[in-house]
Amino acid sequence: MTPHTIAPLSNPKIGNIFCFDDTRCAFIITHPRARTIKLMNPHLDQLQAYPFQKLAKLFGEVTANKALKPISLHIGEPKHETPQFIKDSLIAGLDGLANYPTTIGTDALRSAIANWLARRYGIPTPDAKTQILPVNGSREALFSFAQAVIDSNKPNPAVVCPNPFYQIYEGAAFLAGATPYFLNTVPEDDFALNFTQLPEDVWLRTQLIYVCSPGNPNGRVMPLTEWKKLFEMSDRYGFVIASDECYSEIYFGEDKPLGALQAAQQLDRGDYKNLVVFSSLSKRSNVPGMRSGFVAGDAKIIEKFALYRTYHGCAMNPAIQTATIAAWNDEEHVAENRRLYAEKFAKVISLLAPVLPVSKPDASFYLWIKTPIADTTFAQQLYRDYNVSVLPGSFLARESHGVNPGENFIRLALVANLNETLEAARRITEFTLKLNH
Repeated sequence: MTPHTIAPLSNPKIGNIFCFDDTRCAFIITHPRARTIKLMNPHLDQLQAYPFQKLAKLFGEVTANKALKPISLHIGEPKHETPQFIKDSLIAGLDGLANYPTTIGTDALRSAIANWLARRYGIPTPDAKTQILPVNGSREALFSFAQAVIDSNKPNPAVVCPNPFYQIYEGAAFLAGATPYFLNTVPEDDFALNFTQLPEDVWLRTQLIYVCSPGNPNGRVMPLTEWKKLFEMSDRYGFVIASDECYSEIYFGEDKPLGALQAAQQLDRGDYKNLVVFSSLSKRSNVPGMRSGFVAGDAKIIEKFALYRTYHGCAMNPAIQTATIAAWNDEEHVAENRRLYAEKFAKVISLLAPVLPVSKPDASFYLWIKTPIADTTFAQQLYRDYNVSVLPGSFLARESHGVNPGENFIRLALVANLNETLEAARRITEFTLKLNH
């Protein structure tokens, strides 16, 4: 497109007007006293750097020990092999690429998810048409959910999050025009949600609360008593509960983590009022690249969220839908996945226990460990001297109520293979022994 006239028409109020000799007729208006016109969403300025960006900056200040092979325990990316039958199902679904997928997915997909929920949690089978919605991984759904839920017409909307937390919760709150408030989860409270930390005026403005069970980073599973209190508060203040349960299938022994829908059924809340659960295949089935998950719960909320997503343009790839059905219908590979994690946890804990206060979590693939020195110093020096990457806990939290509850903790993701994970544990042990002497 070329300008029709280089000499602009001038107007002292609006500046210079340029016309282009294209039949589509486009205009550029510039103001004489301003070089640029700011058009970006101002809420973007509220976003902090992601934890892994902070870690890269921290590690950029030192040089890792090149004599040792690098081992990464800082990111929760599953490294176990993707089951072959899921790959085969993905290939078998490739013919579906010739069609546009619908936002709500196929009937077969929603039914597979509903049936899995019934089997897994011992609950009545959710209505596949009204209570289930497939999503492209829990991350994008957790973020977009706030955009659909928050009513910015009401004054000062609030979103409540655990602290430490998955940073998507905070970003979702800011971009929805809400203010995040934090409930510090600390060892003194067994990492429970202490609802008394926030005053009444915040709860009155709260429209959404994110909870994570099993928790990231501490691996704690919310008990029924805590769910009961949360449901009572939701009834009193009218907020929506977003339950992030993407670690629900990585647990130890026979006791399965309690889920939000299961808790609701046990407390006679079968309509799942103001409750939506988010789950994913990424950790359960070792397919993070598939970006496959679902939301389930309150039919009224699901209906509105589906409407939002229709405009959002996030329908699931048809081939992914085929592979997803296969994954939810099989439990053998999930049991094997748990066995691999259980073996790593048992051996790593036995190595670290003599030098660090470490214990097995309720569930998930993380260890949340108190450090003898500042968490950032511990992580940086461990990387420098032993080429092992762990995540400082302070990067996963915000200062709230006068403290950063992640300070002097590190998060270890036991996602690498057994030999690499044990080698990392041995290096951490040696490093910590040197610190203590």
